[in-house]
Amino acid sequence: MRTFSLVLLLLFTYTQLDAQAGGIQGTISSADERLAFASVMLKGEKISKGVTADENGYFQFTDLSSGDYKVTVVAMGYRRATKYVSIFSGKTVQLDFDLQEDRLNLDQVVVSATRNSVNRQDAPVVVNVLGSKLFNATQSLSLAEGLNFSTGVRVENNCQNCGFTQVRLNGLEGSYTQVLVNSRPVFSALNSVYGLEQIPANIIDRVEVVRSGGSALYGSNAIAGTVNIITKDPILNSWEIGSNFALINGNTPDRLLNFNTSMVADDLQSGVTFFGMFRDREEFDANDDGFTEITTLVNNTLGAKAYWKPTELSRLSVDLTTITEYRRGGDRLNLAPHLTDITEELDHTTFLGGINYDIQNQDLSNRLSVYASTQYTNRDSYYGGLGGGRTRQDSLLALNAYGNTKDLAIVGGIQFTRKFKNEDVLTVGTEYNVSDIEDNIEGYNRLIDQQVNTLGSYVQYEWKPVEKFTALLGTRFDYINVDGRYEIGGIDRNASADQGVLSPRVTFMYDVNKDVRLRAGYARGFRAPQAFNEDLHISSVGGEPQFVILSEDLETEFSNAYTASLNYSKNFKKVQTNFLLEGFFTELQNPFTLVSTGAVLENGSILEEVRNGSGANVYGANFEIGVSPNEKWQFQLGGTLQRSEYEETQILFESDGSFQGETDVVTDEFVRNPNFYGYFNTSWTPGKEFNVALTGTYTGSMIVPRVISESGFLDLVDADPFLDLNIKMEYHVDFSEDIHATFSGGVRNVFNSFQDDFDTGPERDSDYIYGPALPRTFFIGVKFGKLH
Repeated sequence: MRTFSLVLLLLFTYTQLDAQAGGIQGTISSADERLAFASVMLKGEKISKGVTADENGYFQFTDLSSGDYKVTVVAMGYRRATKYVSIFSGKTVQLDFDLQEDRLNLDQVVVSATRNSVNRQDAPVVVNVLGSKLFNATQSLSLAEGLNFSTGVRVENNCQNCGFTQVRLNGLEGSYTQVLVNSRPVFSALNSVYGLEQIPANIIDRVEVVRSGGSALYGSNAIAGTVNIITKDPILNSWEIGSNFALINGNTPDRLLNFNTSMVADDLQSGVTFFGMFRDREEFDANDDGFTEITTLVNNTLGAKAYWKPTELSRLSVDLTTITEYRRGGDRLNLAPHLTDITEELDHTTFLGGINYDIQNQDLSNRLSVYASTQYTNRDSYYGGLGGGRTRQDSLLALNAYGNTKDLAIVGGIQFTRKFKNEDVLTVGTEYNVSDIEDNIEGYNRLIDQQVNTLGSYVQYEWKPVEKFTALLGTRFDYINVDGRYEIGGIDRNASADQGVLSPRVTFMYDVNKDVRLRAGYARGFRAPQAFNEDLHISSVGGEPQFVILSEDLETEFSNAYTASLNYSKNFKKVQTNFLLEGFFTELQNPFTLVSTGAVLENGSILEEVRNGSGANVYGANFEIGVSPNEKWQFQLGGTLQRSEYEETQILFESDGSFQGETDVVTDEFVRNPNFYGYFNTSWTPGKEFNVALTGTYTGSMIVPRVISESGFLDLVDADPFLDLNIKMEYHVDFSEDIHATFSGGVRNVFNSFQDDFDTGPERDSDYIYGPALPRTFFIGVKFGKLH
């Protein structure tokens, strides 16, 4: 009896001791400066939870039972830090963190690799990140201007008259890339024509680029990869207003005014940010022939993004952006379009919006996301000309070129993520996509009326059988319905597709040691027979509009993509280094190819047709080198060496035999695709007040089609390589604790490496354009506000 009572007493004493909960508290700083609002995660044997440090960098965990814990701190722009601590009954442990600056962005959290938040170095898939610091250093006013500074990425301009741009990943044209806004696929085919230049850089928090094989997670059109545009979240109370003024070629003004402001509640449970931009760029004529090479552009962007946390474990976020943009190119821009020789005029109104609700359980092992996003664009357009100073009949025909486009994209879905104790992660989800576009130019009898509905379901398992090995096993099933009608000049075609497509993805990562990682992967992708961005763009050739139509028997295009990479990252005290070598091979089956038929329609327009070509292979290697010896210097270099080849000779121009000497034009490699291109980024920050950035891109020689040639028929031109070098200087002044200013100035395209053989006159080939987007351009800027 006495022994039994002693056992009960001991058990009661132990329970009471354990019931005296302990805690952890501490501060987060860097170089003796406190870091506000860093994320702190705690993990123990029976608990996982997270908190956000306050504005003074202070954090605490309470009511912790005795045991061993792992505490990890993550702050934007700083290296992740982890400490281990033991809690004894009733004790509160002081745990302070001194974070090192992550100058190469290696420890940044990304979402595009697995559709879940993960540290970039731990992601089984290679993810490149372009942050606001890079957009600022490169004087990028829009998304299009900054994307070039990522390995394997190239943005090109495709039209003198309207400034149509597209982004190429790993040598594949824009329609192979899935562009996402806040991880949602609402960047439609129409947006892809001009949208890269419509999204201002000041609203972008970061851009995540995943090369090759993203279709297992994001559906169709991700054969080349994904570009995920993450807009800014409200983080702390701040405001900023800025202005930039540039002179293109020293005489053509480009004016910009933007603002950002954020407000966050004291308890961090809610916040909102507002942003806006006004841009006014005048037209530029490079060769004094009276026709533009760079369009006039007026852009107004206004938006907001907000969040509310009903509980500590749930979050509701909403965003809304409206963009109005007017652009016009050609000649005599002061006249009505139909009274000119050539005009391309676009007037866009775009709305982008989304809502997302996240909830997770107490130990953060289960997470549920429900989301919906939409985009609507209304475009009034004019593509045509030959009405200026010509016959009355020409002027009447020019009236045919007015048109209107309405474009709607909607996506809604649900995703569930389960994190297991052994670090495995299961992700399952389903989403429904709607794309509805109507592009109508009545005068030309031109109509694209297309609806695409896709129901996709995906499952992914991140398997970690041992600490050094990770396998990402996933697949997505898409049931896609395409209902399209395509008319032009008396030709009437219909496209109807009803099919299910399974897109598997397998990726492996092996940590040789803490500094060396090996990755390898395979992904299957597809593109359904439908109109893409190039098909919605109308170029001018020989003074006549050139239209694109789908062939009657166009079949689905499939791809098999293989990648393998070696990544070495090591910190030598203050020296931070990173090296990546990645090989890729993409096999295309039934690739969509654009063939100039040589046919002239009854209304005078020229016809191109999208057909299934022979198989093609795109292969090569990407490399990245990053070195930051100290907080003053940073060097980054990246490049791509590749080949893009058809398995059989491909027709680019199909002769109809109506002209003597006219023959088919064929090629066995992709056009507008250099075998080598790359970028570099160097910055010097001698002190907190002053910094200098030297950046640039290099594009090797490539084949560019030219319809208007000396022979009178389509010709393939070997374009020279070019180097686009930029320099920017900044000076920072603190007027008070709440008022700061930054003054900047510099030169873009220092060596004026700009195309010098543009076609001239009203009958030029407006698609014959390559090289940097701007000639030598001088700029100055100023920003005021409470900056962070």
